[in-house]
Amino acid sequence: MAGSLFIVAAPSGAGKTTLVRGLLERDPAVNLSVSFTTRKAREGEVDGVAYHFTSIADFMTRRDRGEFLEWAEVHGNYYATSRRWLETQLAAGHDVLLEIDCQGAAQVRSIFPEAIGIFILPPSFEALEQRLRGRGTDSAEVIAQRLAAAEDEMRQVDHFDYVIINNDLQIALDELCCVARAARLRIAQVRGRCPQSFLPAL
Repeated sequence: MAGSLFIVAAPSGAGKTTLVRGLLERDPAVNLSVSFTTRKAREGEVDGVAYHFTSIADFMTRRDRGEFLEWAEVHGNYYATSRRWLETQLAAGHDVLLEIDCQGAAQVRSIFPEAIGIFILPPSFEALEQRLRGRGTDSAEVIAQRLAAAEDEMRQVDHFDYVIINNDLQIALDELCCVARAARLRIAQVRGRCPQSFLPAL
């Protein structure tokens, strides 16, 4: 594939969404894959921009038709990635970023082993707990569920290519942008974009 595929995963509260948003603002060549989800839209979220919001019935129909590259149930809601859109973007030489959970990341890597996995870690588990409680948007029960899931997710870090510790947001964002830029310099990607620069194979 001519484009680079980035997989960004993190436990809830690590700052993944903020970092991804910052990367997209700095680097317009990276295209965010908009996932399908059955969860309700939060205030300010726009259908087709934040997510493709859909019903459980429609989600399952699309899944059974093979439209999804990967899908998972997270905190009682379903999420999935459109396979056709992703493959079209990569074939056209566009870079695509998937902001997904560890389960989805493993599914994608089994199909696209050349995908670049980036894991966002909080400075510590205690800092993560403080961030989740400081949001003031979740009940104590939901926070407990997210912390239990985060502990499992943080143990998956060795399955990724890069890890960024989000202690200072600007430093973490700089590091994420560096990974994106460096990925474009891999031989396969450069050859796909600029075949005229390479001599014919012997």
